[in-house]
Amino acid sequence: MTIIVVANPKGGVGKSTLSTQIAGYLASTGESVALGDLDPQQSTAAWLSIRPEALPAIEKWSLNGGEPSRPGTRYGVLDTPAGLRDDGLRTALSLADKVIVPVQPSIFDIYAIKAFLDILLEKKRIKRGKIELALVGMRADQRMRSTGELQRFIGDQDVPVITYLRDTQNYVQLAAHGHSLWDVAPSRVERDLEQWAPLTGWLQR
Repeated sequence: MTIIVVANPKGGVGKSTLSTQIAGYLASTGESVALGDLDPQQSTAAWLSIRPEALPAIEKWSLNGGEPSRPGTRYGVLDTPAGLRDDGLRTALSLADKVIVPVQPSIFDIYAIKAFLDILLEKKRIKRGKIELALVGMRADQRMRSTGELQRFIGDQDVPVITYLRDTQNYVQLAAHGHSLWDVAPSRVERDLEQWAPLTGWLQR
């Protein structure tokens, strides 16, 4: 099985959006997938609770006292809270096969992510190649100067950026109904699916 951890110690960067969309994509391919939530706010759990039964199934990954074990599915997606560090980070990394770090193109996010990447790159399982690590640019507009600064920063890091996802109300509207991009007509979200293509390929590689 493959465990995908979505992590960034800064709040409001799109971790829950990324986690739910990843789970929705994997379910749409017919894979068995469980979605777990270490965040006390339980945003992804709330999304899962309103997901229509007619859509491809996503299991709830029950976490035991903050010390989760691997679910019995082909994939597990684990959302993590803001302020992730120490024991929480060790727990998440002990399970992870892939770690995705969402980052927004603002100077505050760039500074925060630099410190977090430094911590991650010192972890033994990442240094030994046991965990794949990648970045995803969130709410990114290629025309904005801040996105250019993020691209330059990422270019200096020894971590690949898989794709950039635009800021769109599609994610907000879909989340309100427990949907993912793959649960609606492709014509409605065509541009977003194009942006996701590099990431979906990386997830199942």
